[in-house]
Amino acid sequence: MARTPVPGTRDTVLTAAAGLFYRYGVRAVGMAQVVEAAACGKNLLYRHFPSKASLAAAYLRLYRTERERSVAEALRWADGPGPKLVTLVGEIAEMVRRPGYRGCAFRNYLTEFPGENDEPARVAKQYLADSRTQVAALVSELGGDDLMADRVWLVVDGLHAGPPDQARVAVDWVTEIVQRRSIA
Repeated sequence: MARTPVPGTRDTVLTAAAGLFYRYGVRAVGMAQVVEAAACGKNLLYRHFPSKASLAAAYLRLYRTERERSVAEALRWADGPGPKLVTLVGEIAEMVRRPGYRGCAFRNYLTEFPGENDEPARVAKQYLADSRTQVAALVSELGGDDLMADRVWLVVDGLHAGPPDQARVAVDWVTEIVQRRSIA
C-alpha cells in the first residue's frame, strides 16, 4: 500500500531542487541529488515531478514568483515611469551584489540548454519577454522610444552578467538616460 505523502512534501522537494539548480546548474544536478537533498524517496519525487524538466520548470516558476514579489515591493513607492525605471534597475543591482548571486536563473537555464523549447525554456523565455515588456512600457510612459527601451534592457542584461562592483554604474547610467529623456 502506498504511503500518504506528508503535507508540504512537494514544497520541500522543490526548495531542495531550487537550491541545487541555482548553485550548480540544472544540467549538473541529477535527480538522485535532489532525492538526497530533499530527504525523500525517488517515488515521492516522481509523484510530484514526473521528469527533471517538470522539476526545472517548477523551479523557474518559483524563481519568477520570487522575482516578481521583489520587483513589486521595490516599485511600490516609486512614483512615475522615470523613478520606476531607476528603481527597477536599482533592485536588480542590489540583487547581483548579494553574496551567493550566481546569475539570473532564467538566463542561466537558457545558456545551459541553448535552442531548447521544453517547458523550462518556455518558462524562462516568457519571464524574460515579460520583463522586457515591463521595461518597454515604463520607457513608453516616459515618452521614450524603442531605442531607449533597448538601451535600458541592455543595462539590465549587463547587470546580470557583469561584475557586482559595477552595479552602481548601471543605476547611474539608467538615471542619466531617464534624466536626458525628462529634459528633452
